[in-house]
Amino acid sequence: MRTATDAPLPFVNGIGPSRQWLPAGPWKTVIEFLRQRYSHVDPQIWDTRMAKGEVVDEAGCQVNSETAYRVGACVFYYRELNDETTIPFAEQIIYQDEHILVADKPHFLPVVPAGKFLRETLLARLRNVGAPANLVPVHRLDRETAGVVLFSLNPRTRGFYTSLFQNRRVTKVYEAIGPTSKELRFPLTRRSRIIQGDPFFRMKETPGETNAITQISIVSNEGPISRYQLLPLTGKKHQLRIHLAALGIPVVNDKFYPIPSPTPDDGDFSRPLKLLAKSISFQDPLTKRQHYFESGRTL
Repeated sequence: MRTATDAPLPFVNGIGPSRQWLPAGPWKTVIEFLRQRYSHVDPQIWDTRMAKGEVVDEAGCQVNSETAYRVGACVFYYRELNDETTIPFAEQIIYQDEHILVADKPHFLPVVPAGKFLRETLLARLRNVGAPANLVPVHRLDRETAGVVLFSLNPRTRGFYTSLFQNRRVTKVYEAIGPTSKELRFPLTRRSRIIQGDPFFRMKETPGETNAITQISIVSNEGPISRYQLLPLTGKKHQLRIHLAALGIPVVNDKFYPIPSPTPDDGDFSRPLKLLAKSISFQDPLTKRQHYFESGRTL
């Protein structure tokens, strides 16, 4: 299957083309499908893209208003955002060799393009400062969370590093700031079952077999708030935020837990989530070297 790194359109400003596989359906032409599938996009935008030669199929052939629909074909095009929010914080590269790159991500910056963010992402920024198009994150951090992110640079060795996370052979240490608890005794371990919540961007705890485990201890107590160290033994979405909220010590400035804000403001950078992916460590599957990477950021 063709990927973004071997697509028939080049990367532009660190951004590769989007792709759309054509499903079975009644459409006679490709443009008819695209206009229905992406009804929120002004039809004139598709006309402009096609006129520039920026809509092509998997063979690199240009798609125009008369191109016949082919079930199973793949269409490549450049997605555009007119009013993308600029993230006024910089990332740092901690380490790089021929196989991996490790970056220190600021708060608010998404790791990969999605939704309202395309160029203002860690992936695009790293490509724009010289990282190769083959750069792919091995794991993810929420947009709201700062800290260490590991990327693969080499498709031939990528599986060795993704397997580290799949087999839980990476030690991840987080720090968070939350309310001080007078009832809880630390260190403690939170075990629960986390599933998709409502609305779609939230997760929730539910009765059932445990699939999320976090070890929690106190780093320092500063009166009404405390600094916590978190060691996730599993990797469920929003796991740390949910576990602290469930314990009555939600992460400071969390807009999702325990109660979601009515309308999160993407342009407000004054209250970052007080959650930091402080470090990751693992034995390199190729060199057997013991790696330890730590964020230079503080909460």
